[in-house]
Formats: sequence, structure tokens, C-alpha cells
Amino acid sequence: MNIQHHHEKVMLQGQAGQLEALYQEGKADKPAIAVCHPHPVYGGTMRNKVVYWMSRAFEDMGYTVLRFNFRGVEKSEGSWDEGKGEADDVRTAMDWLADKHPDSPLYLAGFSFGCYAGLQAAREDSRIQRLLMVAPAVNLWSFAFMQGDTRPLIIIQGTKDEIVPFVDVETWVKSLGHVQFKQLDGAGHFFPKHMDELKQLCALIDEGSDEGNR
Repeated sequence: MNIQHHHEKVMLQGQAGQLEALYQEGKADKPAIAVCHPHPVYGGTMRNKVVYWMSRAFEDMGYTVLRFNFRGVEKSEGSWDEGKGEADDVRTAMDWLADKHPDSPLYLAGFSFGCYAGLQAAREDSRIQRLLMVAPAVNLWSFAFMQGDTRPLIIIQGTKDEIVPFVDVETWVKSLGHVQFKQLDGAGHFFPKHMDELKQLCALIDEGSDEGNR
């Protein structure tokens, strides 16, 4: 699919003030997805390379894509809130997408800390139909709140992740049961030599839940 990448700068009205975002409108019959970036305190922004390439993968599938900066990052107002306020920021992003694309299925993706903030918001938001999370920081945050959630969830994890140990993610995935788990052999946390493979795995979200648990 030949997609023109034209990112519109938008500001979302969040609970802690304006949130800076980049938006690309996709095809009318395709889903709309928000992508959540890694830890703000450690330099995470919506321009993170992993977030960028995840977003590109979704754009190439014709999705409407919104990536945004959590409160206190770059031009986003507010300040770091230990993950609680950042989950509210995700809710703001989903509300904005739902309002702008009322007929599109809503999906959510995240990377590292962005998985924690994103899944917290998703757990309470039945509008979000499918989830894709990359290197969820289960060693730094408790993801126990995801127990019992049965929506299609894809987890992508590198086996050589130097920040989030592979075994920790594997153990968490087994506790959930209802997950499509994809490992990238030899990949580190930021997937420096595995970005093409990561993009290909992101496309799995388009295949629905008929893949089964693998």
C-alpha cells in the first residue's frame, strides 16, 4: 500500500492541560489507533524511534494514527504523575480519536512504560477492541490489573532486552493466557537491528483474533 505520510500537529485538551500530538488520518474503513511512548522521565517522547516505526507500520496499513506526548513532555502541559495521570492522558487521546472517527474501530498500542499507561486506560475502556504492546515494563510496574481481560492482545518482546527481562514478560504472558506472544530473537529494548521485523509483527493486529494463542 502506497501511503503518503503527512503528520498533522494537533493539541488535545487533557486533564493537566494541552497535550501535543501528531495525527495522520487513514482510510475511512480502517481502525484508528493511538500509540503510547516510553518513560517520560528517561527521555521518552512520541518521537522515540520504536514509537515512530510502530506508527509507520499502522499508517502503512491505512490506519488513522495518533501519537502524543504525555503530560510534561516537550510541548505537553502538566508534569510527571507516576503513571496515574499518564493513563488519563491515554484516555484523552482515545476520546479525541473516538470523537473524530466515530465509525472506526479503536485500537491501542504502546512501548515500554507506554504499555503500562495504555493498558491501565484500556482496562476501563470497552471501546478499545484490540491491543498491541511492545516490551511492556512488567519488571517496573504491576500489570496485575489485566487479569481477566479477554480482548485480542499481542505482546512483542525481544529476547535480549537489557531493560525489561524477557523471562519477566514471558511469565506475565503465561499468567494471562489470552495473548498472542511474539518474541524477537536477539532483539534489545530499542530493537536497533530488528526494526523491520518489529514493523512486520505490528501488522499482526490487522489479522484479528483468529490466530489463536501461540
